[in-house]
Amino acid sequence: MNDIKNNINDKKIAILATHGFEEIELEMPQSRLTEMGATVHLISDEPILKSWHQKQWNKDFRVDKQLDNARPGDYDLLILPGGVLNTDKLRRNEKIIEWIQEYHDQDKPIASICHGPQLLIEAKLVKGEKITSHHAIKTDLLNAGADYITDRVYSEGNFISAQGASDTEQFVQEIIKILTK
Repeated sequence: MNDIKNNINDKKIAILATHGFEEIELEMPQSRLTEMGATVHLISDEPILKSWHQKQWNKDFRVDKQLDNARPGDYDLLILPGGVLNTDKLRRNEKIIEWIQEYHDQDKPIASICHGPQLLIEAKLVKGEKITSHHAIKTDLLNAGADYITDRVYSEGNFISAQGASDTEQFVQEIIKILTK
């Protein structure tokens, strides 16, 4: 565990989100990676975000950096949590999509879970990529040219993807593997 911790101490992680993100899909990676010594920034256009948990609004989360003050080049890994409300709002925000595209152009890993791949679709990053997601966006991924994978969690190249909240633990383990390579 100490060796892993030492490998993650110098890593900076960006999490892009807005109101309605699936709480566990943001909170678990954020807390685990922070505990291991990584710097994790929740980035948004809003100063405080409300999570979605078990079909209802839940906790408030303080944003660490405003989108306009966060540079994609400063981060080693990007996390895109799910939540239907979260991703639907974010995919209509041109600044978010441009940020994701700029990050991707630097050939660094992107981890998306549940509905998070909708942002990858909007950024035109999934064509020819193997991605898994919540089954509700399978057709969207296929129509965008992705190779839809039925695995609960899948990692290949610079993409880590997971189907949903029940896969968050394994999703975090894949993120840790990528960060410690």
